[in-house]
Amino acid sequence: MLTDALLAFLHFTFIFLLIALMTAEAVVLRPGITPATLRRLSIYDLVYFLSAVAVLASGLLRLFFGAKGVQFYLHNPWFHAKMTVFVVIALCSLPPTFAIRRWRLQAGAQPDFVPDAADLKTARRWVMIEAHLLILLPLCAVMMARGIGMR
Repeated sequence: MLTDALLAFLHFTFIFLLIALMTAEAVVLRPGITPATLRRLSIYDLVYFLSAVAVLASGLLRLFFGAKGVQFYLHNPWFHAKMTVFVVIALCSLPPTFAIRRWRLQAGAQPDFVPDAADLKTARRWVMIEAHLLILLPLCAVMMARGIGMR
């Protein structure tokens, strides 16, 4: 019981960190970005990636070592829906990550470099798509936890 509680705590903590970083990216991806903010954005994106890995890892730990057990989840359609949404969000995170990396490399060559407004808008749009999809994860989680849809 204690193990399950601690794994849930870790999982939720990493989820909250991921949401905070996604929010930070959305806030700074706006016209008027400064070179210093661009450097900070690069750090946000790296820590966002690490928090997503931590969310996945802690979720897998809950899957294998949590109170409900693997069989509960593997036969639960909401578990599969939740994993699908997570993967779609991860795929949506690639365009802004690649853009931020490209901008960081350009900033290394040109210290005063800042991306143009159109590039910022495109990257922010992807982050906002991620944020809107993220809303589906708690729905899937509560349906999954209650065994809804299981035969």
